[in-house]
Amino acid sequence: MESQDAPDGPEVHRGFICASFNQDTTSLSVGTKTGYQLFSVTAADKLDCIHEGVECPDVYIVERLFSSSLVVVVSLSMPRRMNVYHFKKGTEICNYSYSNNILSVRLNRQRLVVCLEESIYIHNIKDMKLLKTLLNTPTNPSGLCALSVNHSNSYLAYPGSATIGEITVYDANSLSTVTLIQAHDSPLAALTFNASGTKLASASEKGTVIRVFSIPEGQRLFEFRRGMKRYVSISSLSFSADAQFLCASSNTETVHIFKLEQHSPSQEEQSPTWSAYVGKMFTAASTYLPTQVSDMMHQDRAFATVRLNMFGLKNICALATIQKLPRLLVASSDGYLYIYNVDPQDGGECVLVQKHRLFDTSEEQVEQKEEEKPEDDLSQPASQSYAATVALPSTPPSSTTLMGYSEDGGAQKGEVIPEHEFAEGPVCLDDENEFPPVSHQSN
Repeated sequence: MESQDAPDGPEVHRGFICASFNQDTTSLSVGTKTGYQLFSVTAADKLDCIHEGVECPDVYIVERLFSSSLVVVVSLSMPRRMNVYHFKKGTEICNYSYSNNILSVRLNRQRLVVCLEESIYIHNIKDMKLLKTLLNTPTNPSGLCALSVNHSNSYLAYPGSATIGEITVYDANSLSTVTLIQAHDSPLAALTFNASGTKLASASEKGTVIRVFSIPEGQRLFEFRRGMKRYVSISSLSFSADAQFLCASSNTETVHIFKLEQHSPSQEEQSPTWSAYVGKMFTAASTYLPTQVSDMMHQDRAFATVRLNMFGLKNICALATIQKLPRLLVASSDGYLYIYNVDPQDGGECVLVQKHRLFDTSEEQVEQKEEEKPEDDLSQPASQSYAATVALPSTPPSSTTLMGYSEDGGAQKGEVIPEHEFAEGPVCLDDENEFPPVSHQSN
């Protein structure tokens, strides 16, 4: 989520590189120049740092699997290598190297997807085996893709064209293409599934129209107009857990929240208001107008909005229920997490309730000291694995390692899984009450 400084606005925090919410919006992951941080976002009044990883600097991708200890990290120093860590044990589960730079990573409890500019790799998350390589996909310089968080409906969406807004919907469980959706006239800029994997929202590079489609059919369900005055760069789309709302953030100062509701004609008959009458007049007139004009008349506008105190900075947004209230979360490259109250009945302007700083003063001082160190002091070799350097003292030393192997398409598995990790299965996450993404495979 690297972004340019905006004129007359807050600057990008000098330690900030990227941010992402986990699949159920209970955790925020932040990539920094010194490593990465994981925060709990289950309370509005406080922001607890769950873990701070310093295994590698300049982390530009960090993704956590729900509330488990599995976290995927990619560093600018080794942009072709994906590292998978068990952060509570302080061990590396495995790593994979690819033929080109990794642009994005998506995961649910069934699949782990790695997106490069012209290829996509699908792994089985239970043993990290590479299941499928989609080669020669349309050029995708931003690594745009979306994976349903529902592992039963494990759909993957990615651009089907580099020139128009075509979406390829792929079943990551059966490893087969489901459908192609002609979503926009211009190339895609944002994609997201709802929690159940039954809806897909998209936006194009123009950023003026956001559309929602049914999955797997690909039928258009809703069309929302973000604005007509100017083209914007939409940086994130996110559904609420119940799929009743959809939020969209961009490089402007406004975050839009749309309500997914069908307008019943019978309700309009029961309430013959002036606005309903005018609406009927427009509907009747639209049958005589060109298609583009009539479409605009049927598009819904934002149900609720947020006015940020910044312009031109990249950010990500998410809708969550925190302490039983609907909230909008905005993590910005100025180094803050903003939490807003959302009125689910009347909408309107959302109210800022908390502003959390993601970096404290002590961390910034440490960062400055690190920058002052000469390069000769960096005695740690870059090739040494994380598991070999920071494994917990209680972990017995590994006598052998799993031999690496190559998969078709250029993925190379690293020789980093110690033999003791296979005592109870390929990899075990034994944290209390958490989902174990890697389980024992019995014949």
